[in-house]
Amino acid sequence: MSMKNKIKNFFYLEEEEETVEVETSSKPINITKEQPVVKASPKKNRNYTKVDTHTPHNVVSLQATNSAKNSKVVIVEPRVYSEAQDISEHLKNRRAIIVNLQRIDRDAGVRIIDFLSGTVYALGGDIQRIGTDIFLCTPENVEVTGEISNYLYEEY
Repeated sequence: MSMKNKIKNFFYLEEEEETVEVETSSKPINITKEQPVVKASPKKNRNYTKVDTHTPHNVVSLQATNSAKNSKVVIVEPRVYSEAQDISEHLKNRRAIIVNLQRIDRDAGVRIIDFLSGTVYALGGDIQRIGTDIFLCTPENVEVTGEISNYLYEEY
């Protein structure tokens, strides 16, 4: 088999003879022309994969895999209000935080909780009081169940 035939077979090209009658003055003459004809291969030879764009089964959320690997709880005891930004960075990195405000004056503690409440709200998380001057701030990937009884909070 020549190289030309291999290429024609690869691209499903075959030459088809076409007979054309040309009349001359005395009698008709048969002339054959060779024209390439594209033939489709049988459907069983072509393998097409159907792509379903509505239900991707092989898509995995990167945030879900990272949150399972990087699940951490950070415990902080801020001494000044300026540490609130550092605490919020932990929330942005999807870490749960326990904030102990027992070693800071009350006004600065209220300002820190206000700042963290805004951060938690923006990230879709949650903030809960778990003790006297102790708060739990969680991002959206952490679910907290249960409650601490309210008799501890009646002091204020």
